[in-house]
Amino acid sequence: MGDRVLTKTEYTRINAEAARATERVVREIGLAIYINKRHFTTAMIMPTMEKEFVTGYLFGQGFINSVSEIESITIKNNIAEISLPEKKENEKNPPVIHSNLKVSREEIFNTVKAILKSEIFTETEAVHSAGLFSGGAEAICIAEDIGRHNALDKVIGYGLLHDIDFGKTLFASTGRQPAEMILRCCQANIPIIATKAVPTTLAIEIARKAGLTIAGLVRGNTMTIYSNPDRIE
Repeated sequence: MGDRVLTKTEYTRINAEAARATERVVREIGLAIYINKRHFTTAMIMPTMEKEFVTGYLFGQGFINSVSEIESITIKNNIAEISLPEKKENEKNPPVIHSNLKVSREEIFNTVKAILKSEIFTETEAVHSAGLFSGGAEAICIAEDIGRHNALDKVIGYGLLHDIDFGKTLFASTGRQPAEMILRCCQANIPIIATKAVPTTLAIEIARKAGLTIAGLVRGNTMTIYSNPDRIE
């Protein structure tokens, strides 16, 4: 963890008395995303895994279905320039999950424990962690960001760049799971989500229809399965 991710700042601690001190905090940058030379958005992210983030973001927004559709991508000085074919319309309905993956309860617990071992979180308590796991066991990629959506985009982007079969993976997260998180996982064909937090009602409804399993409130040796429990043995 260098100055690129964490930077020192002064602060005043109030206890019995006021005292000046310094600590390291997470850096946040604006990454300007240009698609075919036109500014699309500026994403506020932690400056790590920028290429993975942009790739996952393009996928999540429906601009690409695979990495092969990216004609070029250049990231420099907090600017991402991407060349793509003409934009396709997003699918109106979430795709159905095509996967026969099943995992054990212990694997669910272990994946959430794995993403909680973040040194950056331990020091700053300012990031979300996300992980992509093969069959619920082996970590393929673990990413961190100030936003849970960004962390998901990073691990999906990593999977796309490394030709991972998402149908054989489990996604673990430290954050809440609203509908847009579920839709991203459905689009990638990720069949199982494990989180220490909870989903929303719409997220549960989408997951049940799509065949995606959400295991929430994964803490210690307990969990709550909100949809399609048959994937967890």
